[in-house]
Amino acid sequence: MKCPVCRNLMIVVEHDKIEVDHCVHCGGTWFDAGELELFLETKELEDPHLYPAYFTTAPEAKTSEKKRKCPICGKKMRKVNIGEKPKVLIDACPKGDGLWFDGGEVDQLISQLAEKPAQTADSHGHVMGFIGKVFKSRK
Repeated sequence: MKCPVCRNLMIVVEHDKIEVDHCVHCGGTWFDAGELELFLETKELEDPHLYPAYFTTAPEAKTSEKKRKCPICGKKMRKVNIGEKPKVLIDACPKGDGLWFDGGEVDQLISQLAEKPAQTADSHGHVMGFIGKVFKSRK
């Protein structure tokens, strides 16, 4: 699969039956919709802001950042804010094919999830901690 930012081929990383595509050139990470759903099911997460339906219906963020094309369907993705203080700007396929996190955005989300109450932080922390170690932002 080609990176929606720099068009280089991405590598696939698997952990606990969850595969993510990662670009070693720009540091971005792609989550297929099915991968995110698997993650939510296996960790028994009930956060509605992490379900794929949220990303296709959430208000589009106002930003000057260039729209990117979905690496699956080729359609321009929607810019959506998730998380809190500061919000994380991600790209979501309008057809629900998946989510794109630019380099550093997964780390931002992990930091926010670590601040949540213990019952949710433990569920998120297992997989997100792994992802954070593998996909450190390049600063």
